[in-house]
Amino acid sequence: MSNAVRVRGLFLDALNRPVIVRPTNEAATIDLTDVAADVQLPAVVSINDERFQVSATPRGEREISGRVALVTGGAQGFGAEIAKGLVEQGCFVYIADLNGDGAAAKCRELGEEVTHPITVNVADEASVAAMAEEVAKTTGGLDLVVSNAGIVRAGSVLEQDLAAFQLSTDINYVAFFLVTKHLGALLARQREAAPNWLTDIIQINSKSGLVGSNKNAAYAGSKFGGIGLVQSFALELVEHGVKVNAVCPGNFYDGPLWSDPDKGLFVQYLNSGKVPGAKSVEDVKAFYEAKVPMRRGTTGVDVLRAIFYIVEQAYETGQAVPVTGGQVMLSS
Repeated sequence: MSNAVRVRGLFLDALNRPVIVRPTNEAATIDLTDVAADVQLPAVVSINDERFQVSATPRGEREISGRVALVTGGAQGFGAEIAKGLVEQGCFVYIADLNGDGAAAKCRELGEEVTHPITVNVADEASVAAMAEEVAKTTGGLDLVVSNAGIVRAGSVLEQDLAAFQLSTDINYVAFFLVTKHLGALLARQREAAPNWLTDIIQINSKSGLVGSNKNAAYAGSKFGGIGLVQSFALELVEHGVKVNAVCPGNFYDGPLWSDPDKGLFVQYLNSGKVPGAKSVEDVKAFYEAKVPMRRGTTGVDVLRAIFYIVEQAYETGQAVPVTGGQVMLSS
């Protein structure tokens, strides 16, 4: 196993700031024993016949700036908005998606020098394990995992087939376990050399993880389960310096989840009769907008602000932060 993760941890510990660690054939410029707060980057170090170039990332005023992040489902929808916002904060971002071509295209759009595409099936353990290895080899580790990939298959419990129910469970629930298992292990390895460096795993959950959803039980059930995983993982991973939280957005009408003309939720809800009296997609949209005190859907910027808060709040873990425009209000 490569020593890149250990090297990154040593620099995190010395500099208290994110770095990128990449393999190189260049001659070493410093010894690992000389890594200290005043070390000049970029630098090349050697360990057990491996050589790595260590470079700095741009830092701004926000705590999230310059961090190495990974976004699953990052090629479209909320994931693409999140990836874009993180790049704008100076982060290096892995865009991980089952749609490998889409991930590569998004990297070209956002800048190939500050992004890296990964083709991954988050419901397949071997694929997720390979993703973790690719991260270790490419940047030596990371600081933020945004588990965003999700799917919706709406339908009545009296009519929905088992395959659709299980698909929702696999993508929205089991996949979060796999992502946390393998990328969480990577964060824990990194922590061994950087005992004071905090990292984050954030699940993009849903308002449907906080309240039930009529004729959408497969989705709501998987998201309710996700909150349970967030709380349980938070209790376990805190000893490794990993905060685990969830963001629970309201409806993102502009993304393909809702607006896809064939499989989007507007069409699904219209066809399933979930909205009484609706005759068109416009009727369905108006029905849902009327439920929100702020009278609009959730945007990528709304979710990004919640992510920034979670990363900046070093004292909080195991929380589900609603971003719903008041549609869902927490109560004790």
